[in-house]
Amino acid sequence: MAQNGSEASSPVAGVAARYASALFDLARDERQVDAVAEGLERFDALLKESADLTRLVRSPVFSGEEQAAAIGAVLDRAGITGLAANFIKLSASNRRLFALPDMIRAFRVLVRESKGIVRAEVRVAERPSDAVIEEIKASLRDVAKSEIDLDLHVDPSLIGGLVVKIGSRMVDASLRTKLNGIRLAMREA
Repeated sequence: MAQNGSEASSPVAGVAARYASALFDLARDERQVDAVAEGLERFDALLKESADLTRLVRSPVFSGEEQAAAIGAVLDRAGITGLAANFIKLSASNRRLFALPDMIRAFRVLVRESKGIVRAEVRVAERPSDAVIEEIKASLRDVAKSEIDLDLHVDPSLIGGLVVKIGSRMVDASLRTKLNGIRLAMREA
């Protein structure tokens, strides 16, 4: 799993990678990778929507039993079941909920790698239409010669154009960069 230096050396990254790898192996053996991924995605969406749930996950104040009981209720209400629910409950009872967001990210990476999907981060100045997004995906599929998991970010400071990052490759075709290049050339002249 590719990580930057600070993530690779943090204890949370190590815990997250070990838990995610164990879950992935179990899900693959049980032929439930997609179901587990969907359950984890739903829980991750709940985390992003609820400040209270995020506090519960991050706070060391709650005991493992309290976290497990609260998480169990959240999972029941959200309809998250099976291996994904059991994994989240295990994380709570082992007092590892604080690492759950990293575990979910690590699991995503394992799923993408197993399916040969390449992650592409694209930053644009404004949200493009669905047709343009599909054109971007098609172009990136041609370049990567693989399926693409597109992570689209809107960054108005780009002014126009886009910045694409696939793995260690980056293409900056933003208007901001082009204007900065012109500004530099005019200073030198």
